Amino acid sequence: MKKIGILGSTGSIGTQTLDVVDECGFEVIALTANSRVDLLAEQALKYHPELVVLMNPDSLDELEYKLKGQNIKVLSGMEGLLQIVNHPEIDLIVNALVGAVGVRPTLEAIRSGKDIALANKETLVTAGELVMAEAAKHEVQILPVDSEHNALFQALQGEEVKWVSRLILTASGGPFRRYTAEDLEQVTPTQALKHPNWDMGGKITIDSATLMNKGLEVIEAHWLFGIDYDHIDVVVHPQSIIHSLVEFHDSSILAELGLPDMRIPIQYALTYPEREKNRLERLDLVKVAQLTFEEPKKELFPCLDLAYRAGRRGGTLPAVMNAANEVAVAKFMQGKITFQEIPDYITRIMNRHQVIDSPDLEEILAADNWARGETERMVEGC
Repeated sequence: MKKIGILGSTGSIGTQTLDVVDECGFEVIALTANSRVDLLAEQALKYHPELVVLMNPDSLDELEYKLKGQNIKVLSGMEGLLQIVNHPEIDLIVNALVGAVGVRPTLEAIRSGKDIALANKETLVTAGELVMAEAAKHEVQILPVDSEHNALFQALQGEEVKWVSRLILTASGGPFRRYTAEDLEQVTPTQALKHPNWDMGGKITIDSATLMNKGLEVIEAHWLFGIDYDHIDVVVHPQSIIHSLVEFHDSSILAELGLPDMRIPIQYALTYPEREKNRLERLDLVKVAQLTFEEPKKELFPCLDLAYRAGRRGGTLPAVMNAANEVAVAKFMQGKITFQEIPDYITRIMNRHQVIDSPDLEEILAADNWARGETERMVEGC
């Protein structure tokens, strides 16, 4: 039985990971949350981990009270996350954190010899070169949880990268796939949060609507599979049944299909290299009936090209792009900027940045911090 620690257990991926735990029977050693005290306490009482971490220290007393007498160690902040990833009994770390906060614990987990089931996009977007170099050095596996990368990972089993012609990432197109430029001027956060196929957290759902989510996945795919950007394509597939495809030099294409249920790729990552039975709904191709594909509308959703630009330039630019996007998305959700201003602010911040090549972690985090501050000041007019 694998012993796991889940970073971000109260979010969408974290709660679905616990569904998989219920189905397959892993031992949960540690759980973490940002600020959702009630749900974290509920999870801790059910799974009885050794450690729980709350990132927000202001609510630590409340969590300790809820877990009084349970023999569960309660920690807070980044220090708590680092204690988890260095726990000697944990075999696998599930990184379901949101944002650049996921980078440091991923690197620390790798250095402690733990495999990573990775759902935190920012880890590879901002520090892909560092992370993959450390993973190779310490001979640990980065097991992708995102449905697209998990599909590519499965399709590449038994294959060699030298045989790959291109990777094809599928995108649902989000809620605004058929919108015009005029339509996009009027969209609200409420509309953007209504994803047609997936049940995800707020930030990721907005990123899906702007196509930034797919752009981040392009950068992740580059680092995970060692394929250059000219050979990573994106196609809109509204049904979200084909999760991604690999084309080989002999013109063969391998795809992974399944219903849009994140528990499927989560389970594959947790049970790899084995496959366990489950009671999830099976895909009925006759019921689906049609699988359709379209080109992404890059002129209406420029975030995708911004991600390609950042990935190709490399250095600290992906971290800056990601940080500017996080702030811009938050401002949109607060009603302070429009949907179409999200890529505008990201572009302006990227244009201002002096890129550092081959940065270390501190330089990456400094670039991230700079971009957040600059975007905040730009939006607020400071």
